Order: sequence, then structure tokens, then C-alpha cells
Amino acid sequence: MFVELEPSLIEKLEESTQKYAALTEQLSDPGILSNAKEQIRIAKERAEYDEIITLYEQYKSLLKEITEADEVRQDEQADPEFKELAELEWEALTEKAAGLTETIKSLLRPKNPYENRNLFLEIRAGTGGDEAALFVGDLMRMYTKYAERQGWKVEIINTSETGIGGYKEVILSVIGKGAYRHLQYESGVHRVQRVPKTEASGRVHTSTVTVAVIVEAEEVDIEINPSDLRVDTYCASGPGGQGVNTTYSAVRITHIPTGEVVTCQDERSQIKNKARAMRVLRSRLLEVEMERQEAEIAEDRRSKVGTGGRSEKIRTYNFKENRVTDHRINLSLYQLDKILEGEIDPIIEGVVSEGEKV
Repeated sequence: MFVELEPSLIEKLEESTQKYAALTEQLSDPGILSNAKEQIRIAKERAEYDEIITLYEQYKSLLKEITEADEVRQDEQADPEFKELAELEWEALTEKAAGLTETIKSLLRPKNPYENRNLFLEIRAGTGGDEAALFVGDLMRMYTKYAERQGWKVEIINTSETGIGGYKEVILSVIGKGAYRHLQYESGVHRVQRVPKTEASGRVHTSTVTVAVIVEAEEVDIEINPSDLRVDTYCASGPGGQGVNTTYSAVRITHIPTGEVVTCQDERSQIKNKARAMRVLRSRLLEVEMERQEAEIAEDRRSKVGTGGRSEKIRTYNFKENRVTDHRINLSLYQLDKILEGEIDPIIEGVVSEGEKV
């Protein structure tokens, strides 16, 4: 059944319309046009209003059509055929308007300002030696497959391989609309239980991998003073210390005020490695700022799906039982084989839904 939007929501929509008009006007300001960084910031802020403004215009147009159809269908003097047509039109329009109002309401709900940003996935071996390193590779494949199913692009930013086909660390860039919204709760400890190939007695071995999800910062988010950076270059190396190339293409950037260190060596170009390392560094600094702001806003509030901390156990992957359990939402699925192929939608949807209730 169609119910018109509440006055409070109409007020929000009118405020959005005014804000959109103000931003549009700013984009034609000569002072803004001469400042590329500010122009980009305003254009992106304006783009966030595009969908809601379009839907609000459609809503107002529908209301007008509904009123006109309603007048005809209730007009005692009108031709019966006209009244019948007006009745059908009114029903179709009110049904369309009902769907439109629900969409508008969902868009007006408070949301994470970073939810449509790209992100970095940092996957690191924890306890468990070689088994942990191998499971880093499994999770890298799982997230890559999931991202591909969503139509997102995945770039390998940096890897640190072991000699057995595993990884000490992998940093992935995930690029696509909604990437952060869907993957933001993947941070934490992922525990794997399986029998290693080298285990003759068939005992189940438990190891852990940590995942950190970091929203990708933009230049307008974080200003970094070049004098605060120490940049070291060296020859990239492979597993076991094997030389990858003989040029100083690998880059290590240290942010002196915070002690944050980012290493990148997967590209053969020093310039490309430095650019990638700066993307990761800027995003890590933004994460620190986001955590500080969150602590100030809600010091005593814990999310229902956890803090997102890297030390918090969030999920267990049991190979013997073909089971994956997400401990935060008490969900167990006996389809580990499919999940490792990227079919993790039920888990992702579950934790996101729980997180959005907070």
C-alpha cells in the first residue's frame, strides 16, 4: 500500500536538494575551478546526492500523476470508461510510488561515508607455521574469487612468499562500488583446522591467519608531509632469499611520526612500487584517524559483529567437517569447498546485516 513520505523525510529531501544546488553552484566558481583538489572533492560530494535527487524528482512527479488520476476516478460526472481507466492508472501509479518511497527511505538512512570506497585486504600468517602460510594463499584465492563474482577488480599490491607455496603476507587492492561495505567486517583472526599433508598420523592441526580490511584513502582525506617520510630502496627478493631482479625496484616507506612501515616489491618499477606503497600508507593513516573518531563518538559502544580488531577470532574453517563457522552471528555452513571458491555471500550478507542494525 502506498503511503506518502513523512514530513521529516520531505524536510531531509528538501535539504538535500538545496545542498545539491549549492554544490553545483560552487563547481562554477572561478576560485574552485582553479583548485583541482577542491574541485574533485566538491564533485565527489555532489555525486553522492545524484541518486536521491533523481528519485525525489520522480516521487514529486508521481504524486502529481496520482492526484490527477484520483480526481478522475472519483468524479461522479466523468465517463465510466474514463473512470475505469483512471482507476487502473491510479493502482499502477500507487504501486510504483510504494516501491519508490521504500527506496528513498533506505537511501536516507544513516550510512558509512566510506561504504562505496575501494579497500586494501592485508592477509598475514599467524600461528601454525607452514600451515598458516598456506592458508593465507587459500584466503587470498577466496577473496579474489568473491570480488570477481561481484564484478570488482583485484590488484596484488605486495606479497611475501614462503618456499612451500604459501605466503607470510599478502596485500590486495579491491576496487569496486560497495567493496568496503561488503568486506568491512572481515578484519580479525581466521582459524583453520585441517590435517597437514606432512602429518603422517592424521592429526588435525590448528593454525591462524589475520585479516585487516582498510578503506582506501584519497589524497583529500590525508595530507602527508614529505619530510615525515623515509624512503629506502633495495633489490626485490623471492622465497628463500632468491633474487627477483638486480635493480633497486623494491621500496620501503617509513612514516616517521607514527612508525608505520609499508613495503612494496611486486612491480619491477621503483616508481610504481612507491606509488602503491603510498596508497597503502595513506590508507593505514586514515584507518588510525577513523578509529580515533569512532572512539570519541562511541567510547563504550561495541559493534554486534565485533570491534574489527585484528586479534579477535571471527571465523573457523574446519576441513574435516567441510564446515565454516562465523562465531559472531553463530552461523555454520557445511560447504567449505564452495566458500573457498568465493561463494561467501551468505556469511557476508549475515555479518553486514547484523552490523547495520547497530
